[in-house]
Amino acid sequence: MKPKTKKRLKITAISVLALLLLAVGAFYIYTLNDYRADEAAVQAMAGEENRVVSKDKMWIFYPEHQQASDTALIFYPGGKVEATAYAPLLKQLSQQGITCVLLKMPFNLAVFDIHAADRVFEQLPEVKHWYIGGHSLGGAMASSYAGKNSGRVEGMILLGAYSVGPTELPALAIYGSEDMILDTSKLEATPNQYVIEGGNHAYFGNYGEQDGDGKAEITREEQQRQTVEEIIAFILDEEK
Repeated sequence: MKPKTKKRLKITAISVLALLLLAVGAFYIYTLNDYRADEAAVQAMAGEENRVVSKDKMWIFYPEHQQASDTALIFYPGGKVEATAYAPLLKQLSQQGITCVLLKMPFNLAVFDIHAADRVFEQLPEVKHWYIGGHSLGGAMASSYAGKNSGRVEGMILLGAYSVGPTELPALAIYGSEDMILDTSKLEATPNQYVIEGGNHAYFGNYGEQDGDGKAEITREEQQRQTVEEIIAFILDEEK
């Protein structure tokens, strides 16, 4: 090999390696700016009385002490949001009789583990009716999973999210009127919608405010109360 060719190859290899290192570094910095769960979420996760069990990169919110109901919701957290930020919402759902499974995602990005739901079903053999959903990016990835596994779930719940794949499954989309992040034009394929007046994008979880979001005109607690009410009504209607 000619010296000039060797030199070119060496320069190319060094350039590629440098670009890879820059990409890895940029991604690492990107993942450092996650939205962390607030104190209310921490409290919702704490204590045996809350019936929250952690196993295999998931948290199970039982309606009763480690006893699942026959209906369960698998939940994918929003992008760059600490999963436990959704504990208050899911705790309220479990108190209404729905077993909830909150999944932990790599780098807090559901796009890196779209098939995370696969590991849930065998954990709760007593469940007969499965639903899947999530918030924002998590909702989109949950819909992607549902589209490829429609025989395993009976419906989708999209919070500040839209479906990214074709599916005949019943779906409920819930979003706030002040949500400045969700592209509502992409909800045309989901006719079953509920708009929370005064709600925004971030208040489905407990992680503070979100960059680019609208200012909520109601409390986080009120937004989650309405969300739980609508999810319960949707599930009850599907199981008639």
